[in-house]
Formats: sequence, structure tokens, C-alpha cells
Amino acid sequence: MDIPEKLREVLKKDGVVAIATLGQDGPHLVNTWNSYVRLTSDGRMLIPAGYMNRTEANVEFNPEILVTLGSSKVPGKNGPGTGFLIEGTAAFSDSGPDFEALKATFGWMRAVLAVTIRTATQTL
Repeated sequence: MDIPEKLREVLKKDGVVAIATLGQDGPHLVNTWNSYVRLTSDGRMLIPAGYMNRTEANVEFNPEILVTLGSSKVPGKNGPGTGFLIEGTAAFSDSGPDFEALKATFGWMRAVLAVTIRTATQTL
């Protein structure tokens, strides 16, 4: 998937990311920061995971994921601030090239959450 330029802009600014998963015990939501997210050339998002244990268990049960992110610093459709809803599938890994790419920057991470983006819809 081609990642929208506006989404790339948002990830360069301050903002919060919400990651929603669905497991055997129901939905779960966890947050991280825009500045932690890395985009790959093949259209995936890589997110360092410190804890995210329930998120990981949910992804093993059901890899479907929703991610929202935004920044008040990027102009949107109706004025200041914009956001995105990302739908896709996710997987965790604790080794390999994706893990190594982030571990160099985020020494505290125990795993990487890789999100394959199916859709990225601007919501604001």
C-alpha cells in the first residue's frame, strides 16, 4: 500500500498512537508515541514494544488490528490537526531484520510490532 504523504507528516510531529486489538477476553487498547513508529519501504509500520503483553496475546489470537494516530501540528481537512485510522494485520517478533532495525534506537524494547497496512483513512 502507498502510505499517504499526510500520514508521513503526522508521524514526524508530536502525537499519540492508539493500538486496538481483539482477544479472547475482548477488546484491548494500548498507546505509544508517533515518534516511535517507523515506516518501511513495503508499506508496513514498525512499533517498538516494551510491554504490550496483552496486545501480543490478542494478535496471536486475532491478527486484525486498528491503529489511530494524529497530530495537532499538521493541517487537516477542516483546520489545524489531522488524524488517521489504519486497518491491517499485525505480528510480533523478537528477532530478525525488523527487530534489529528498531532495537538500535529503542534499547528498552523486547519485541517489534509489525503492522501490514490494508487501509489508511484520514479522519480529520
